[in-house]
Amino acid sequence: MKRLISYFLQGLLVFVPAALTILVIFWAVQKIDNLLKVPIPGSGIAIIIAAITLIGFLASNYLGNKFFTFIDGLFAKVPVVKMLYLSVRDLISAFAGQRKSFDKPVIVELVAGGPKAVGFITQEDLAFLSLPGNVAVYFPQSYNFAGSVLIFPAERVSPLNIESSKAMAFVVSGGVSGK
Repeated sequence: MKRLISYFLQGLLVFVPAALTILVIFWAVQKIDNLLKVPIPGSGIAIIIAAITLIGFLASNYLGNKFFTFIDGLFAKVPVVKMLYLSVRDLISAFAGQRKSFDKPVIVELVAGGPKAVGFITQEDLAFLSLPGNVAVYFPQSYNFAGSVLIFPAERVSPLNIESSKAMAFVVSGGVSGK
């Protein structure tokens, strides 16, 4: 009986993550297809990928860049839209593009001789906050799309010799990634 329960639990470990991932993908594809009212299943994703690629191409040339810079400035001026637009833009820019922000993984000793936390330096100069010699460190939360920014004296922050993506995966997975 113990062996049967062991097999069942092992099956859960394999089946549930794969099944949930497939269900979420199918759900997202279906929602996008319904939103775009396309007759062929999955073609909505192809249309979105093509549109994003086209926008990237257009933004890469002189006229397109001017147009999207104008749109960016417009969204940045509308009161309620500004808050949402700038937050999303900065979040996307933190992971992609030329202004990546999560590219400096560090480990911080939270209390002398106590626990340590893995985070990412997001600002190395906090003089604008009247905090020279301090750095801003972002600590993502495990299994969540949130985090906290804490400020530490620069000498208490140690760089990690690891790729940023591996450090982020380690933190977001609750420390189980990278075994």
